Amino acid sequence: MEITRQQRHGVSFYACSDPAWAGAGHGFSTRLGGVSPAPMDSLNLGANRGDDPVNVRENFVRFCAAAGTDPNALVKNHQIHSDIIRPVGRADVMEHPEAPGSFEADGLVTNESGVCLTIFSGDCIPILLYDPVRRCIAAVHAGWRGTAAGAAARAAEAMVRDYGCAPEHILAAIGPGIGPCCFETHRDVPDGLRVRLGPDAEPFVRPLSREGKFSVDLKGANARWLERAGLAQENIAICSACTACQLDEFWSHRVQGGARGSMAAMIQLV
Repeated sequence: MEITRQQRHGVSFYACSDPAWAGAGHGFSTRLGGVSPAPMDSLNLGANRGDDPVNVRENFVRFCAAAGTDPNALVKNHQIHSDIIRPVGRADVMEHPEAPGSFEADGLVTNESGVCLTIFSGDCIPILLYDPVRRCIAAVHAGWRGTAAGAAARAAEAMVRDYGCAPEHILAAIGPGIGPCCFETHRDVPDGLRVRLGPDAEPFVRPLSREGKFSVDLKGANARWLERAGLAQENIAICSACTACQLDEFWSHRVQGGARGSMAAMIQLV
């Protein structure tokens, strides 16, 4: 199972092309195919980047058309780098797709159709989960703090506990985000991973030649959390694209700071 770059209606995005994902419209956006001006050019999906709301709305219309989701069914959070997972339904659908989320959480989960779970990133790791048997989905935003706290595992656990999913049926897609090639940190990040992951953190932490510096693989760490939650390794797809390396395709908070747009990841039951 793999995540591939795709293009529909002039919009470039990443998604799982495996037939097992056919029941869930989903995608990880790039910066390509929208209408926003520089420095948010062009597919900015962030409501708080200073972009014209008219542009954000049109960008959602375009991205949703490409991903096979509904721009009038969006549910969003106000992301706070936590492991809080919020169960949602049709009553939580936002009136306007260009509006920001207000509920403080970093994950969304539902088993209702007509609900498009939407999270945002600009180096952090976006994760989509889908159980084709119980027809349940989740979307998670995991920065290094969310990764250390096991936000992805908390979402999978919520699917099992609250929606009757079996871990072996859950599919996971870990989307574009900063890779170990570019994520150079101080000791606080590896120490944070070790507190919760214990020895399982070590394969994802590499000391660098500069004293007190480390390279950290957040995608790998999130995959390990999902395995600890019971997901089969063969059901976890990891996108190799690095947002900090590929600035022609993505925005990077680490490289560009605030002068950028935001990518989104979304999933909706078909």
